[in-house]
This record gives sequence, structure tokens and C-alpha cells, in this order.
Amino acid sequence: MDFSNLVIIAISSIFINNFVLARFLGICPFIGVSKKLDSAVGMGMAVIFVMTMASMVTYFIQYYVLVPNDLQYLRTIAFILVIASLVQFIEMFMKKNMPPLYSALGIFLPLITTNCAVLGVAILNIDTVWADGRSYNFIESTWNGFTAGIGFTIALVLMAGIREKLELADLPESFKGLPIAFVTSALIAMAFLGFSGMSIL
Repeated sequence: MDFSNLVIIAISSIFINNFVLARFLGICPFIGVSKKLDSAVGMGMAVIFVMTMASMVTYFIQYYVLVPNDLQYLRTIAFILVIASLVQFIEMFMKKNMPPLYSALGIFLPLITTNCAVLGVAILNIDTVWADGRSYNFIESTWNGFTAGIGFTIALVLMAGIREKLELADLPESFKGLPIAFVTSALIAMAFLGFSGMSIL
């Protein structure tokens, strides 16, 4: 196992190919849950868990169930079922052990099931290849899921921190609420675009 590959995956998925700010996946919870810092952190932790677990489980499903039985065309359906099961588990856990956070996340917690960022990381783990033509192995897939979740959480927390400050700002009436959220997210995405020129070889 080459440690440098894990560093490349981490830098790429957190900064260069951030799922929210570069790939524009998972925008719904990004805008919806980023009003308060507490709910943003809670959602970020839930997404990290789901992305990591989904990466692990879908790797085994792809290479030990779908490929041997020539059922690759069922990949999307199989992956969504895995993600839905994981989200259901998190929802039950939070409802029982963290009621305030469960209430704060509201409808956005079950929306992780349809969060295209979670499905996107599972599919990209299978489709991404190194320069030598090799696909991600199990450790690289799991690590990519974990670091992609960290990247999602960083974007969410940054956005929530800025939006909390903007609540106190003297803004024109037409910019208050969603319009300034879109402008802010665009500016953050532009800032992260600076990482796209990085050379990590």
C-alpha cells in the first residue's frame, strides 16, 4: 500500500475535487442545513459516516456480487439501497440518542439517502483509475469516502459560519436569505477553484 496515494486522494477529495464546491453534488443539504453551525457539524458527521460506510459496502457489492454475476447494470439501484439502509440506521440512532440534533436536521437527514454526493463517491470509487490503469482498491475506496465526507463537512461548516455572520450584517432587503447564500457559496467555490491548479505528483 503506497502511502503517497492516500495523501493524493485526501488532498484531491477535500480541496481540489470537493464534492460540493467543485463537483456541485449535494447542494440541497449544503444550502438547507448551513443556516446554523451546530446543525452543519451534525450533518457533516452524519455524511462522513454514510460516505465511509457506503464506500466500504459498495466496494464489496461491486466486486464480489455484481461483477462475478455480470450484474453491473444494477449498480445504481444496489448502491442506493445500501445508502438508504445506512441513513435509516443513522436516523434511528440520532432520534434515540441526540433528539435536539435530530430535530435541527429535520427533513435534511433522510435526504442524505438521495444526496447525490454520497452516491457520487460510491460510483467514483469504482470508476476512478490511476495513471497505470488500476482502479481504487478497498482501502483507497474507503479512504476516498472518508476524506470526501471531510471535504463536504468543511464546505458545510464554512458556509454555516459565514451565514451566521451574515444574519447580523446590514444587507439590502433583496439579498437577505437565499440570494446571499447563493452568492456566498459561489464565492467559496471560486476560492476553492484556486486549488485546481495544484500539482500533487
